[in-house]
Amino acid sequence: MIQADLHNHTWYSHGAATTADMYAAAQKTDLELFGFSEHSPLPPGYACGLYRHGDLSGVFPEYAREVMALRRTAVRPRVLFGMELDWIPARRDFMEKLVSAYPFDYIIGAIHYLGTFSIGSGNWSDGEAACFARYDAYYDEMARMAASGMVDVVAHPDFIKLHSFECFHRWLTKPESLRRVRRALEAMAKAGTAMEISSAGLRRPWHEAHPAPAILPLAAAAGVRISFGSDSHGTDSIAGDFASLAEAARAHGFHEYLIFEQRRPRALPL
Repeated sequence: MIQADLHNHTWYSHGAATTADMYAAAQKTDLELFGFSEHSPLPPGYACGLYRHGDLSGVFPEYAREVMALRRTAVRPRVLFGMELDWIPARRDFMEKLVSAYPFDYIIGAIHYLGTFSIGSGNWSDGEAACFARYDAYYDEMARMAASGMVDVVAHPDFIKLHSFECFHRWLTKPESLRRVRRALEAMAKAGTAMEISSAGLRRPWHEAHPAPAILPLAAAAGVRISFGSDSHGTDSIAGDFASLAEAARAHGFHEYLIFEQRRPRALPL
C-alpha cells in the first residue's frame, strides 16, 4: 500500500549499516522508492553524542556522493536524495547553506533542540510544568518551521514525547494543548509542508507511532498532506510496520501521500 519510505539513516550518523547495505535491504522489500535522509551536519556549539563521526560535517560530502551515484543507477527501488535537517532557528544562515549545497529531492525538518536543550538527551525529570513548557515551545517552533519554506516534510511530529511519554499524553488532553498542535498543523497545510507518519515509535517501549492517535484527526481536519517514513537506522526496519501506518492513515480519511523529486511534491494513492 505504501510504495515510498522517505526517512532512513546510515552508519555515517548513528545507523548500523552502510549506504550500500541499506539499499540492498530496500531491494528485498516491496518499495518502489527509497529515500536516504541522513542527518544534517550540526553547527558549532551543537553535538549529538550518538554520532560516530562528530558533527557529520567531515563525512557528509562522502555520503552525498554515494547517494547521488545510487540515484543515477538504481532501478528498483528508485533512490531519492533527502536530508533530515536539524531545525535550529538561531542558525538560519547555516541551515540555508546546507539546504542549497546539494541537489536534494526533499528536506525533512526535525526539531531535536529547543535552544540548546536536546530533546533526545536532556533532563526530563525537572517536573511537569517544565515539560509542559517545552511541549508548548516545540509546537510553536514547529509552526514556524513548517511556514519557513525551507523544509518539505515535518519529521516525527511528536518526537518531543521520546523521554516523557506519559507526561506528553497528559499535556495532550488539555484543550489549549490541542489548539497549539492545531496551529502547527494549519501552518503545514497553508505552506504545503507534509506531515510525516513514522513507524519509529512502534519500535519504542511505548509502541505508538508518530504522531500520537489524537493528532491524526486534527491533521486530517486541517487538510495536511502526509508522507511516510520508517526512520530506520538499520536494515531490519526499512518500511517497518507500514501496513499499520497505512491502516491508521486511511481510517482518518487520508487517501494519498506525497513523495518529492527535485523539491517538487507528487501524490501517490494510498
